[in-house]
Order: sequence, then structure tokens, then C-alpha cells
Amino acid sequence: MSSQATVMKPLTNEHSETGLWEEVPCNLCGSKNAQVKYQGTTDPDTEKLLRSYSASGNFVSNETLVECNDCGLIYTSPRLHQDLILKGYTEAEDPTYVSQAKGRILSFGQCLKAVEKFVRQGRVLDVGAAAGFFLKVAKDKGWKTYGIEPSKFLSDFGNKNYDVNITCGTVETVTSFPEKMDVVTLWDVLEHTFDPKDVLKRCNRYLKEGGYVVVNYPNIGNWMARLAGRHYWFILSVHLYYFVPKTIQRMLEETGFSVVSSRPHFQWLELGYLVYRLEAYLPGPARWFGKLVNVLGLNKVLVPYFAAQTRVIARKVEAV
Repeated sequence: MSSQATVMKPLTNEHSETGLWEEVPCNLCGSKNAQVKYQGTTDPDTEKLLRSYSASGNFVSNETLVECNDCGLIYTSPRLHQDLILKGYTEAEDPTYVSQAKGRILSFGQCLKAVEKFVRQGRVLDVGAAAGFFLKVAKDKGWKTYGIEPSKFLSDFGNKNYDVNITCGTVETVTSFPEKMDVVTLWDVLEHTFDPKDVLKRCNRYLKEGGYVVVNYPNIGNWMARLAGRHYWFILSVHLYYFVPKTIQRMLEETGFSVVSSRPHFQWLELGYLVYRLEAYLPGPARWFGKLVNVLGLNKVLVPYFAAQTRVIARKVEAV
């Protein structure tokens, strides 16, 4: 926990009256007793910020991050009003995310192997399904697939190219399916949501008794994240919550789950794309390295990497 004992500052009249920003209590324990972990501002380029809400959003956060003094959950407050954020996701077109199909499909192949250690095959719902890459992998292995995705561009892409049954919407608008799921997955999704505890409760209701939820998240408690501090590469405006193993386990337990596996999460992406992501943090070196990668013709080379992410699998032990 940060030693900075700064109390959260109230919004100015200018920001509260516009309705752009809102302060929120801790989503895990409900407390309003939080201290500033990383001081920020409510004066970023709001138009640019709204455009960042997409699957590949790369807008470094200038907002304030606070840490709950009662349970340790780290989150953004104040933050843009959720109606504005949802509008950004719904209207987003994200060809950058789609361009990494090959690496994402390879990564999800490894993810599915981890899931199949607990469930060999069945019905799977991917919440925040994006372009349907995980569902394509699951479908190819014989799973019956469902998805929920707020972006029309991405949900249309997945259905058109892979026929994986993605519904355009959110867990709040898609409340049920004709049958209960064996597995519900949230790949790099929970940290984006307005109310992650409610999202997990809804995932619980999608599942049959004894089913599993899979949550992949940036672990801000990882040694690399702690070393990077405010410059941790997953401190992005699209991320509203920042979990560590203790807080994600408690949130899962309070929503009817028991953790059965927690492992580092590795991915494969094109080297050129990884350099592009690096530009937000180290623009000079990234541009230089990008030129070198381009000259050597290595832009499309798939490389494995670990960026302080954790994959948790939890079993449904009670209905909520």
C-alpha cells in the first residue's frame, strides 16, 4: 500500500455539473475510506479518452488511482461516467485488435488447454468476447459456444468469420441463455467493467452447478508492476480496477466461487504490435526499435511474452 495518506479530493463543480466524472466507492467491500495511490487529474483530453475504449485501447491513464484502506482494492476514482464509457465501447471499431488474430488464436489455444484440465468439453460463454478468437478455438475443439460483446464491429466480425454465436450487448442486457454453461470466461475483461462484483454474480447465474469461471487480469501486485509503479504498462484509461491475488480471490469467494487454479498468463503477439504498445511508455526507444524491427522484416514475427498477468480458474460452489 502507498505510504501517501492523501484523502480523495471531491470533484470540482465544473466536472460534477458536466456529468462527465463520478466518484465511486470500493467495489469489493463498499467502503469510501480510500487513499490516493497515484495522483491524477480529471482534465485529460476527454475526446481522445473516449476514443480509447476499445479492446486494444492504449491510452495511458492520467486519472487518479486510489486504494481502499479496508480491503486493498485499487481502482480509478473519479472516473468518466459509465454511460460515456459504454458508448465508447459500443461504437468502437478496432481493426488493430483484429490484426493480431494469429497470435491471439495461438494464445487462446494454450488457454483452452488450461480450461480443459477441469472441463473436457461442453458449453462455454465468453464475456467480452471481442472478435471471437477464443470462441473460434473452443468451437474447433468441439465446444458449443456463446459470447457477449458490446462492440458491434467486433461481434459482427466474430460471427461473420467464425460463426461463434456472439450477442452484441453486455451482461446487464443479456441476462440469460437457453441453457446453463459449463464454463464462463473473461479474458482481460473484468478490469474494464463498471461493477466487477456484479459481473461475477451474473456469471455465476449463467453457470450450471459446479461450473467454472475463468478470469484473466493484469496483476498490479506482481514484482514487475511494483517495480514499474505509476508506469506499469497496464495502467490504462480503459482499466477501471486493478487486482492482486488477494482481492480477486475475495471477490470470487463473495460471488459464489472457490479458486482452484492461479497461474501466470503468457501470450503470443506480433513483435511490431508489441513495439506499438511500448510507444505509449517509451516513445523514443520504441520508435528506434520499431525502425530496426521494420528494416529486419520482423514486424509479423510472433513472440511469446509475459506482462505480469494472472489467469484464475474458480469453481461455482454456491448460487448467488
